[in-house]
Amino acid sequence: MTEPVPIVTVIVAARPEQTGLIAVAAAKQLDYPKQNLELLVARGRQPSAQRNAALKIARGDLIYFLDDDSAPAPDNLQRALPHFADPAVQVVGGPSLCPPGAPFLEKVFALVLGSWLAFGPSRARYMPVGNVRHTTEKELILCNLIARKQTLLALGGFNEALYPNEENALMDAIQNIGGKLVYDPNFVAYRRPRRTLRAFAKMLMTYGRGRAEQFRVYPTLGSALNFVPPLFCLYLAGLTPVLLSGLLCPRILLAPLAAYTIAVMLQTVALIVRGGLVAGLCACPLIMLTHVLYGLGFWRGLFTKLKPPTSDQSVPVQVQNVPV
Repeated sequence: MTEPVPIVTVIVAARPEQTGLIAVAAAKQLDYPKQNLELLVARGRQPSAQRNAALKIARGDLIYFLDDDSAPAPDNLQRALPHFADPAVQVVGGPSLCPPGAPFLEKVFALVLGSWLAFGPSRARYMPVGNVRHTTEKELILCNLIARKQTLLALGGFNEALYPNEENALMDAIQNIGGKLVYDPNFVAYRRPRRTLRAFAKMLMTYGRGRAEQFRVYPTLGSALNFVPPLFCLYLAGLTPVLLSGLLCPRILLAPLAAYTIAVMLQTVALIVRGGLVAGLCACPLIMLTHVLYGLGFWRGLFTKLKPPTSDQSVPVQVQNVPV
């Protein structure tokens, strides 16, 4: 007997004024029976609240989350469904890739995002890494993620006090109740990285702040690695006055900096092999920038005031059902 085809709801969070959403056009091209596909665009100023509002009215058994500028591969839903044959699997995700035709600077940003030294295991969010496997929130990204609706609702949806990292906390909660997360390197979406260096730098600070806020609300051992950049910033802050004083600096104090410099050089060589000489060399200083800005953002996130964003009350969340 043929298994029934589940209804899938695609949820796209967008700002009120946005038009011509890439994700909407791409969702309409998904290779899936149209009668079993629902497309909801949730407009507002707070993406977590927008997704929660759409989640509550979604018809689908499975929810496919896309950012407004995500372009999923047409076969993504067909690829994801077999993973859900295991009732313990609650979430399936894959990488968000830089489109081949993106400008040079964005390709450099993509190299950094996909580098082990800059993003550790989270590089799997930005490039295909390894084979299909059970994973953690470290390797999954919300702009290309499909999950079971009932589990999301049972856990209260996204914590609206956490943006970003609201999906990371929710996936931790899913694993805490025995749910499995699956990473599929071929379950891909295409999405341009930040357009400018300023926007890229702001993103790094935001990522650091979000991770620290998540740790404050949901402390886990999985966040231990995220303390390395803020501790590195603390080390640099203590070392700088010593170097500027002109006094002889003990070798033991310089050892971590020397080891870090060697690691950056080795990572740069690897990026040159993967992305070419010019792009690899341009990525080198951005790796260092990533650690510093993420670290500073993390320190900030340890002391921010946590409360659900009130959002702009003059712009309430509006959920639109878009024909597919």
